[in-house]
Amino acid sequence: MAMEAVSAQLAATTSANADVPEQSLAVACLLTMSGGFLDAFSWLSLGGVFANSQTGNVVLLGMNAALAHWHEAAKHVPPILAFFVGAAVASRAKAPLLCLAGEIAALAAVMLLMLLHRLPGPLAIVGMSFGVALQTASFRQVGHWKYMSVTVTGNFLRAIDQLTPPADREAARGARTMLTVCLMFLLGAVAGGFVTARLGAIGLVVPLALLASALWFCCRARLR
Repeated sequence: MAMEAVSAQLAATTSANADVPEQSLAVACLLTMSGGFLDAFSWLSLGGVFANSQTGNVVLLGMNAALAHWHEAAKHVPPILAFFVGAAVASRAKAPLLCLAGEIAALAAVMLLMLLHRLPGPLAIVGMSFGVALQTASFRQVGHWKYMSVTVTGNFLRAIDQLTPPADREAARGARTMLTVCLMFLLGAVAGGFVTARLGAIGLVVPLALLASALWFCCRARLR
């Protein structure tokens, strides 16, 4: 009886989440591809810093500080602080679509100002990290599984957790979902490296298109 109750609750949760466009796999894939692209873009274009991966920024900050490379260490402080502020704003706002629109606006402004050569690298990474944090803190669930659109490690671990015996059909679906999200991040990074090397700042139209598609999908589903 207890197992039947748990299964019924899980089925109800899955059904409920299927009606929430922000928690769909399609939206998670679009956001995660954007995340991989932006990390590749920021690393190649903005002096070896990450817009998304604050773990990478913290490691590089600590490593350069230990080696007394203070100028290099200091480059990683602004994105960490900007991400923290953006996540705090999103957590208080509790408005996922508004926060996604905020990331789109931030990236569009960064791209335009970079193309006009009126935005130094440190300010560009601040704008990008703040916008990314708005979205990341607002979109953290796909179906009834937690995920992150700006990292792979946690999503890999969640996939492994779903495959740990005793496995069932729902666990296998969860593992496939997490691995799909990880693959989207990889594809985004590949696209980011390829496009950035050839187009520079104008390449930001790619993540902007991905984010705008996610916003359109959510808005369309809500209006039905």
